[in-house]
Order: sequence, then structure tokens, then C-alpha cells
Amino acid sequence: MNDSPRYVQPKKATNFFNEFVGRLTRLGISVYGSRVLYVRGRKSGEWRSNPVNPLTVDGNRYLVAPRGTTQWVRNLRAADGTGELRIGRRVEPFRATEITDDDKPAVLRAYLKKWKWEVGVFFDGVDAKASEETLRGIAPGYPVFRLEPATVTR
Repeated sequence: MNDSPRYVQPKKATNFFNEFVGRLTRLGISVYGSRVLYVRGRKSGEWRSNPVNPLTVDGNRYLVAPRGTTQWVRNLRAADGTGELRIGRRVEPFRATEITDDDKPAVLRAYLKKWKWEVGVFFDGVDAKASEETLRGIAPGYPVFRLEPATVTR
């Protein structure tokens, strides 16, 4: 049994796509709701960025990590859930709370419904029509964070 967290290494095509989407989003052009996530690096303390797909479910906003425990997930955990979402010059500071596996199925279903065309490859054949039991079964491999607006004191 493997107890290490699930992580899917990005392939060249994924890196190219993320770089392309990130550049457009930094210019203020959102690709189907994309934002650029900025979070402080857990070792360097420097801002790190990554394009992400925020999702709103039942009035709450979420970030889902389809590739598992990525660097941005580790950095967000180490930064006590503080970060920023940006599109162009617009900056949205937030505080993130990681949700429990039992709370993930509805969010994962909505995420797959909206983003499967882009991230489906990371879900090993699971889609939005999967049973609650199936979604709960995969939940530990997909970190999910609920976002709340935060005020910035600079």
C-alpha cells in the first residue's frame, strides 16, 4: 500500500497549455473562468504562480487540484491558506480552507461537469456521472479548498 499523497507529474503538453493559459490570464483574458493563483513559496517565501480553474458551487468558491498534491497545494497549505487570484490587473486576495473528503463529491462532480474537457485525463475515467461512492473513493487524491475573500493589509 502506498501512503504517499497522489501527484501526477505534468507532461510537456500540460506545461505548454498552462503557460499559454497563464499568459492570457495575466493579460486579462480569462479562458473559461481561469485565474492565476499566487501563493508564497513554502521554502523561498517568494510569490509562485500557477493557472487555476476556480469553481462556484452553491454560492461557495473552490479550487480543486486535479493532479493531486502539487507544489501549489503544498505552498497553499504552508501559507495558512492565504493567496491571491489574479486576472490581468485585478487581484482577489483570499483565505482558503481545505475541505474534508466527505464534502468533496459535490464539488468534484461540478468540477468534472465544467472542466472535464481539460482535466479529465487526471481522473482515470471518473466523470461527472460517477456515483457518490466513486467520488468519495477518489476524494483523498484530490485536494479541494473553499475560498473566502480576504482583506489585504499592506
